[in-house]
Amino acid sequence: MKRNPKFIHHQKSSFLSNIRELVFGAQDGMVSTLGALTGIAIGSNNHFFVILSGFVIVAVEATSMGIGSYFSTKSVIDLNKRKLEEEKSELKKDTGREIEELITLYVKDGWSSALAKEMALEASKKKNLFLQEMAYRELGIKKELEKPLQSGIFMFFSYIVGGFIPVLSYLVFPIPSAIFFSIGITLFSLFLLGCIIARFTRQKLWKAGLRMFFIAGIAVVVGLVVGNAVSFLFPE
Repeated sequence: MKRNPKFIHHQKSSFLSNIRELVFGAQDGMVSTLGALTGIAIGSNNHFFVILSGFVIVAVEATSMGIGSYFSTKSVIDLNKRKLEEEKSELKKDTGREIEELITLYVKDGWSSALAKEMALEASKKKNLFLQEMAYRELGIKKELEKPLQSGIFMFFSYIVGGFIPVLSYLVFPIPSAIFFSIGITLFSLFLLGCIIARFTRQKLWKAGLRMFFIAGIAVVVGLVVGNAVSFLFPE
């Protein structure tokens, strides 16, 4: 039996469930590294120091971001588990009151009073469904799809990939040319990243691409200003 392409498109995947980490890691890797390296290159004009700084920045930041993503995701999951335990206890203590709350929440969401009551009574007969509905309607907790370790790994590697894009030019060209190529390649990569995001979010490609482009532009300006300021204040 042939499966509907639209259905396949909406199926869950590791890529889609971790798109936040992938986008944030790649974007932050490119933007932060580009801004820092541009400033360091202009301020120091030392090829070895710029390359060393690039590798250190990417390695340290990727590790920090990966660990941060792991612990932040785990903290959210642990907090939600605690809330669910508390809600489960409330459902046992005062089922009638919780049913009334669920009816109110259904009505608030737009269901008719009669149907809301019927749905709430039906849900109350099934413990897991009752808890699931109260968790979603009252606490705003959806079924957990995120995995802390997986989130951390996605964040780490996406930052590594994004972060090395601004560094590559310095491995090939002398500083004056490398600054130009590093900025150009990174801005182009960020524009492409914006277009890829638009593919999933159904936004206009040029709009999403330009948003990323301007974000990186701000980092470049900051790097240029700081680099020139340091060169002026502390000349060799």
